[in-house]
Amino acid sequence: MNFEYFIAGRIALKSERTFSKLIVRIAIAGVMLSLAVMILSIAIIKGFKTEIQDKVRGFLGDIQITRYDLNSSFENSPFVLDEATRKQLQNNPNTQYFYPYATKPAIISANDEIEGINFKGVDKTYNWDYIKQHIISGTIIDFADSAAAMQELLVSNYTASRLKLKTGDDFIMYFVQSQLRPRKFKIVGIYDIGVEDIDKGFVLGNLNIVKRLNNWKQEEVGGVEIRIKDFNKLKPVSEGIFEELPQNLRSYSIKENFPNIFTWLGLLDVNTNVLLILMLIVGVINMITALLIMILERTNMIGMLKSFGAGNWSIMKIFLYNAAYLIGIGLLLGNILGVGLALIQQSTHIFKLDQSSYFLAYAPIEIHFFDVLALNVVTIVVCLTVLIVPSLLISKVSPLKAIRFK
Repeated sequence: MNFEYFIAGRIALKSERTFSKLIVRIAIAGVMLSLAVMILSIAIIKGFKTEIQDKVRGFLGDIQITRYDLNSSFENSPFVLDEATRKQLQNNPNTQYFYPYATKPAIISANDEIEGINFKGVDKTYNWDYIKQHIISGTIIDFADSAAAMQELLVSNYTASRLKLKTGDDFIMYFVQSQLRPRKFKIVGIYDIGVEDIDKGFVLGNLNIVKRLNNWKQEEVGGVEIRIKDFNKLKPVSEGIFEELPQNLRSYSIKENFPNIFTWLGLLDVNTNVLLILMLIVGVINMITALLIMILERTNMIGMLKSFGAGNWSIMKIFLYNAAYLIGIGLLLGNILGVGLALIQQSTHIFKLDQSSYFLAYAPIEIHFFDVLALNVVTIVVCLTVLIVPSLLISKVSPLKAIRFK
């Protein structure tokens, strides 16, 4: 039988002193709350980053290919995607799908209101999966009817609200050229992405409209948007695609297109790391306090064990076993609290956010087993390692004085 483990088991949570019991319970509560906060912090930050990335990626793709020129306006310069480049994109194992597009600045006039907008034209190859998830009214453009598709338009809820429009309404859009070109459109769908830069800046329509207004050839496009399979490989994939492009084309990633959003998301990692360190410190301080109280409370026992021949390390292990037991209880309760709240939020979205400030209407949750396991392992290792220092106090205890201690 393990002598130290046996003694630790006998004294764990069995103190008859009210003060000692209180300190032990506070220590357990401290570890529980620290772990729960760390679990929720990582789950929320990961969920937040994933949701924001998906919003931007869903509407604008991961990589955009445009013509290599000095054009810095909202309107794309035309180019022809040659067959060799098309095959390279199709055969690239990192590419999920791609489609052509073109943009053109315009002004919407409706209900005595006007709104500047960026018309984004797409064709029948456009992937509507993401937009369908965020349509709050109506449907998508029906490219099966080519004549009707030339007049159909999707607008954001932001734009519809400002112009007092709804699904089925008609309005006039003026395209900005040397001379304004008016076109009549019908709203077939209203979407709500939740990112102001996107909702405020774009409407979705037919690519052929831009081609006709600009007198482009049928095979010319304004750009190509690419969706990749693994967003974590964005930089190397983007660089690889750029190297294979003809000299007249260039590519840039979504992070280059929206640096402010992704820089902000990167700063969230710093905040999370600071919070994790602070919570770990709280848990450690609580356990140090509890261990010191337990050592002082059992000074008489330490003296007796030393008089029986027990070494300092052997006695230290008794208290470290006891501390590990308390940490284990705290971790168990912390996992139940943290994971429980995360699952409740994931299924009910009970905790809301201001979408205009955070781009999301609720606090998102992305919880992984490995993250929870890593937090548990790091917490118990750090706590027990740090607790070795205060347990060295046992070596200072004199057996004779300790036996006399009351």
